[in-house]
Amino acid sequence: MELRKRVKRRELKHNSGLSQDAPAEGRCSSDMLWGIERSKAAQEFCTREVSLPGGSGTCSGSGISPLWPWRQCVSMAAGLVLAGLLALTQAWCVNGIHENLLWFSQLTEVEREISFRTECGLYYSYYKQMLQAPSIQEGLSDLIHDNLTESKRTINLLQRMNIYQEVFLSVLYRLLPIQLYLEPVYFYIYTVFSLQAVYVIALYLTAWLLSGSWLAGTLTGIWYILNRVDTTRVEFSISLRENWSLPFLALQVTAITCYLRPQLTALQQKVMVWLMYVTTFCFCLTWQFNQFILLVQALIIYTLDCLDILTTTQVTTLYLVQVSGLLSVWLLQFCNSMILGSLVLSFIVAALFIRHCQTGLKTGSLLVRLGKLVLHSAMVLLLTFTINYLAKKALQLRSDEHIFKFIKSKFALGPTRDFDANLYLCEEAFGLLPIDTLERLAGTLLLYPCILTLLLLSGMLAVAALQNLSRPKGGSAEERKGVGEGRVVAFRPDVAYNLLHTLFFGLLAFSTMRMKYIWTGHMCAVAAYGVCGTELWILFLSTLRCNSKVLLRLVRYAVPLAMIGCLYYKFWPKLMEELSELREFYDPDTVELMTWISTKTPERAVFAGSMQLLAGIKLCTGRVLTNHPHYEDKDLRERTRQVYQVYARQSPEEVYGILRAIGADYVVLENSICYERRHRRGCRLRDLLDLANGHIMDGPGENDPDLVPASHPRFCEAIKTDTGGYTALFTRTFQNKTFHVYRVKKKRKKSAKSSSEPSATR
Repeated sequence: MELRKRVKRRELKHNSGLSQDAPAEGRCSSDMLWGIERSKAAQEFCTREVSLPGGSGTCSGSGISPLWPWRQCVSMAAGLVLAGLLALTQAWCVNGIHENLLWFSQLTEVEREISFRTECGLYYSYYKQMLQAPSIQEGLSDLIHDNLTESKRTINLLQRMNIYQEVFLSVLYRLLPIQLYLEPVYFYIYTVFSLQAVYVIALYLTAWLLSGSWLAGTLTGIWYILNRVDTTRVEFSISLRENWSLPFLALQVTAITCYLRPQLTALQQKVMVWLMYVTTFCFCLTWQFNQFILLVQALIIYTLDCLDILTTTQVTTLYLVQVSGLLSVWLLQFCNSMILGSLVLSFIVAALFIRHCQTGLKTGSLLVRLGKLVLHSAMVLLLTFTINYLAKKALQLRSDEHIFKFIKSKFALGPTRDFDANLYLCEEAFGLLPIDTLERLAGTLLLYPCILTLLLLSGMLAVAALQNLSRPKGGSAEERKGVGEGRVVAFRPDVAYNLLHTLFFGLLAFSTMRMKYIWTGHMCAVAAYGVCGTELWILFLSTLRCNSKVLLRLVRYAVPLAMIGCLYYKFWPKLMEELSELREFYDPDTVELMTWISTKTPERAVFAGSMQLLAGIKLCTGRVLTNHPHYEDKDLRERTRQVYQVYARQSPEEVYGILRAIGADYVVLENSICYERRHRRGCRLRDLLDLANGHIMDGPGENDPDLVPASHPRFCEAIKTDTGGYTALFTRTFQNKTFHVYRVKKKRKKSAKSSSEPSATR
């Protein structure tokens, strides 16, 4: 048997879409227009411009005939085959790394379930619960009237959480004749890995649409696979909502890119609108943070509207697609108030209303229009916050206030003692983007082409925007054609959208590292467009005064091919080495704990502890929880803070009262939290609790002058001394090197009369 290292887990006609990969001399830069007089070289290169699906035009004056139909078909087929091969490569890589990291195929059932860490285990538990239900109807009923996830409460999980994907997969597994050939867990993880293939195909098509060459899509797919550390974390966090939703977001961006292309027929536009709606709906349905991503997207649309890059019809359509997707999810989630109270809905309503009322926005001179835009933006923001405030007051919505607390604390100058905000601020994933991320991206030749492309496109967009805003008569985007002989005043809307998408989400990634997975994938497509597209090469060669059809064709194909060869030579051996590195899942303490809970405790016993551990207990044992990692509920956040008092300096009577009030029968204490060293002082969980309680923190270091010493020792430490004050209320029932489990005794006789809380059902 191979030796494995033991590691403990840690945290197509032309107008329809794609174009053929035509020779460079048969194309010209028609849609990317940058508001300056054409150079003589450019005039010689192309005398007449016609929009093609690839984003280029056929230059009738060049004397080059277009590709024959059979060559177009061959080129299209080759591009699609390469897309499929790259997609399968990505799925194969993540599956192989997942298997080698855990030796997943050889794990017992409890070990496999433990490998679904933190909230991943919680989400997967509902897939398991649906499969174990006697029927689909009973399974859905149990989810709608759930009393196992939060003790003493009955909640609608389909309303509270985004778990429709687990429901859909469980139903599909029941209906398909695959039970004898494929285990449920493999059906689940293979579906998630297949979505990675969809993600690569979406990025591939986006780069192809932008550049007009499937060579750009190939480079995009290769970059995405080689930068796997920074583009996805699916191999060790399979059930995370982002792994379900981001492939649909990438598909939505592809549909938007196609929709914004010129000369689409009415039927093609309708098809693109429906594709945008379906992908937006799927994205929103699978991730609870959809509203914040769509808010950034709405700001991109708003910016393009202000710069007169998009037409009124395009802007309105994109806004309505977002609204339709959100409202559809709102209905499926049993009228989830968090969606109606989202900032993105308030912003879209405000933007459309102000736009309708301010009819003269796009008239006047440059300074007048800039003044109008400032006033317009101020009115939109004011109305947005007003609508959002009134909506949240009417709905009594407080589910997402912890996110705004986090944002406020992250960008505020002073520190905060809010427990929820600090819980996010102290996690590395919610910190600033580390420098080593950029170093890795530069090492794969991705960062520098992307930066250069963004700088050049940003300059072109700025020039085009100033040109649009300087038109005295203020015509809209629909009136741009034929504004002067030999003069260009338009900027390709699809390129403009993808440019701002990269810039906006890049800023989000730099501010919050976890958001980099939205940004880095799209970086690959934009960088590949810069390398393989004609527009930037025409500008570059014209600047060097060596623009020619032969040279353009040479560099447009030679440079990406040279980059692909370099990447293959440098990284293919490393990828093969990574895929051959064998490890093994090893967490005997957690396995022992789960086995003990399953065999030695009542089926309806209620467990209290850390959010991460309780998610695993729910999956492995099916016991009732007091709290869990899905943090989008005000009451749950307060309950979690109360449960975490077991790691604070509190009296045994105080902790006992808290646990009995929420119906806990057992409390699990973790040494890794009680004696935590992973975080710096001030960010350990016990420090966050001390700050929230107004107590001085442990260890050497400064403390705020208003903090006071606690009057009691730390509960998780003192309870292990087995003194009378603790043994009277708690009984140790299990312990190993990592965990200590205590049974919460029944109310004492002298206080039984004053108690109105029922004990947990046995």
